[in-house]
Amino acid sequence: MSTAAGPAGTPLHQERLSVPLRWWVQGTMLVATLWLALVVAVPWVVASGITVALLAALAAALTSYGSPRVVVTSTELRCGRAHVAARHLGRPEPLDAFQTRRAAGPEADARAFLLLRPYLRRAVRVPITDPDDPTPYWLVSSRRPDRLAAAVADLVARAA
Repeated sequence: MSTAAGPAGTPLHQERLSVPLRWWVQGTMLVATLWLALVVAVPWVVASGITVALLAALAAALTSYGSPRVVVTSTELRCGRAHVAARHLGRPEPLDAFQTRRAAGPEADARAFLLLRPYLRRAVRVPITDPDDPTPYWLVSSRRPDRLAAAVADLVARAA
């Protein structure tokens, strides 16, 4: 992750919402346990083939789930495949764990854009000011919500 001002297209902030290492370890241990159960029931070659397939599926699933990037450039906010121009952003609000839980739960708006990951307890709420967009805000998980909010605030100030 980096936070630095730059010319158009240069990231002011970027981070990948990759899954934590413990998910990889736990998934690998689950597949190893399944291999132990299989190796006593079927030939070793079959058990190994199934294990390799399961490891590949695990790697694909964890890589895909942890692939979204949150990027703030000098022109837009991009969260995964979604993006919004700077002129349509309001003042961002970094949220702590309790506020994030409330914003994603009882206080949630069904029209909001959410990019949340359960292993990241904090987030940033970014209001959307475009009158033609029914989305009231974006709620985006972040490892460093204060830095993300500062980068979006800088982007909003530049667009004003």
